[in-house]
Order: sequence, then structure tokens, then C-alpha cells
Amino acid sequence: MKNPTASDLQQNEQYELLHELKHHQIKDFVIDQITRDSKLIKGYMYYQIMMILLGIFFITRSLVIALKGNFEPLFYLFLGLIITFTLLILIHELLHALAFKFTGAKKVIIGANLKRFIFYAAADYHVLNRKQFTMVALMPLIIVKLVSIAGILYYLEHPAVYLWIFIICAHSLFCSGDIGMLNYLYHDMDSEIYTFDVVGVKKSYFYRKK
Repeated sequence: MKNPTASDLQQNEQYELLHELKHHQIKDFVIDQITRDSKLIKGYMYYQIMMILLGIFFITRSLVIALKGNFEPLFYLFLGLIITFTLLILIHELLHALAFKFTGAKKVIIGANLKRFIFYAAADYHVLNRKQFTMVALMPLIIVKLVSIAGILYYLEHPAVYLWIFIICAHSLFCSGDIGMLNYLYHDMDSEIYTFDVVGVKKSYFYRKK
């Protein structure tokens, strides 16, 4: 079934506006969502705790190994840190953009609010349903996870494994915004929810079919 257009959502009485989200408010919105009690948030928090503990373990291990004179694991750990907070941010948003393209978006814009350390991909007036938004939200998490696991398995007996371990652990933190937005779309399963961005005014809109 074809999605309604942005004009349909705004003008047709069978749809009602649920939320109008300014992009500079996204961080506060996400924090509110991930502090709510839901199965999705609980599952993500358990996963986050596991990733944090795994990261702490291997950071500590690389420091201990460095004290013994072998700095290779620590070098790859710092390399992972640099890649994670530079190249991986871009890759994360490009994967969102790719998922947007899969849903039929003609033009996708990648933007950032450096003051609030917010990065995003948006498709102007392109309407997504819940299933499509789920694909857009989870694409970076799934792809980076699979590539990282492949890297870990390939370099299992090499110090470069520390690079991939850092990436797989740190990237999960990048996905908290995506999970928070998903939690909002899944809190009401009784009706279909649609969302679209308006790049010019830097806002996202959420509508529900009555």
C-alpha cells in the first residue's frame, strides 16, 4: 500500500498530527524516549551494558599489555577511537541515507549540529511508514555490527582485533538516537504512524491515521 504524501497528512482529516519535532530538540526528545519503560528500551539497555563492559575489559587489557612493553593493542585501540569519531560518523549517516534511498527518497541531505554533537540524514517531505522508518533507523546498527564481527573474526589472532572491538562497542552508543525515535513510533501499535522531515524549517512531523 502506497504511503500518503506529506500534503495528504497535513490536509486530510483522517490523519492527526502527533508531534512536531524541531531538529535542535532531537537530543532532549531521544533522552526522554530512552528513559521510558518499554521492551525495546530494556533490550537496548541490556545490549548497551554488555557493550560497555566488553569495551572496559579490552581497554584495561590493552593497558596491561602496554605496561608489559607491547603497545600494539593500545595503538589499534586509539586508531579505533579516531576512526569511530571521524569516519564512522559519516559512514553511519551514509547508511541512513542509503536506507532512505531504498524507500524511494529522491534526495537525501546529511546535516549536523556540531554544538549539540547531533548528526542526521533527512529526506525532504519524504513520508515513511513505521516499517520503512525501522529500516532507516536500524541500517547503520546492523551493517556496522556485521562488518565489525567479520573484522573481529578475521583479526582474531592479530592486535588489530582491538580496533574492531572498539568500533563495535562505541558504535552502539551512536545508535541511541535511532532507538529512541523507534521507541516513539512503536509506543502505539493500534494505528499506522507516518513521519517526514521538512529540511527548510529543520523539523520532523509525526502523524497517525485516525
